[in-house]
Amino acid sequence: MNAVITVLGKDTVGILAKVSSECADVHVNIIEVTQSVLQGLFAMIMFVDISNCTVPFSQLVDSLTDTGEKMGVKIHVMHEDIFNAMHKI
Repeated sequence: MNAVITVLGKDTVGILAKVSSECADVHVNIIEVTQSVLQGLFAMIMFVDISNCTVPFSQLVDSLTDTGEKMGVKIHVMHEDIFNAMHKI
């Protein structure tokens, strides 16, 4: 099972490190990541494997959402099935 994690907000040091560290702590494997900084705005999309995640998906979502709030960025986690359903024609 996979998920998509997006991060948006003011660019600061350590955003990628913090998000990837939280993923590693619960055995979420980062498959692909892309990030950009545009005029001080940080944008990142991660495609992750949640098959071996050691916490329920809802707890992962809540944890990353809380982390984002503490860092001043918006972190959104969406299960791949939902993502695919939203973008299916």
